Amino acid sequence: MGISRDSRHKRSATGAKRAQFRKKRKFELGRQGANTRIGPKRIHAVRTRGGNQKFRALRVETGNFSWASENITRKTRITGVAYHPSNNELVRTNTLTKSAIVQIDATPFKSWFENHYGASLGKKNIKKDEEEAAKPSKKLEKKWAARAGESKIENAVNSQFGAGRLYAAISSRPGQSGRCDGYILEGEELAFYLRRLTAKK
Repeated sequence: MGISRDSRHKRSATGAKRAQFRKKRKFELGRQGANTRIGPKRIHAVRTRGGNQKFRALRVETGNFSWASENITRKTRITGVAYHPSNNELVRTNTLTKSAIVQIDATPFKSWFENHYGASLGKKNIKKDEEEAAKPSKKLEKKWAARAGESKIENAVNSQFGAGRLYAAISSRPGQSGRCDGYILEGEELAFYLRRLTAKK
């Protein structure tokens, strides 16, 4: 018996068993879940209706994540699944699906911020010797001074940079598109998931 997406096998609203008036059809076909895990990239192409293709990601370790408030996107490494709205088992097995809350490496975003604004993120203080050694040009200092008021990093995000890990949500469907892309959590959405994470513990 293959996996089927039909509703003919279901009982009616009153609980009556429906008569089987035909067999399964190809267009009602369902397939096994991808169960995408974290690991070296492994993607299978699946032929679908009309000769089209889906890309079934079985293993993925990187993705493009956007930082909405700063309007940038960077490719970064996914380190683990922190929370899943549907099933805790997917957290335990590090399964990547759409809407999973993952932790990503903050390094690409941190280096961009330092180059763009000339300020460091996180709690770690930079020593004066290091500041003097890497003194920027006056032209660059002017640019940084002009951009100084543009950035408004909230404390919850800034503290994550200190740890080197950011919370992000996956917005693509790895089992369908073969990509694991998403966005960094900020504002009310971040506050909501932080509450969920602490409640879970």
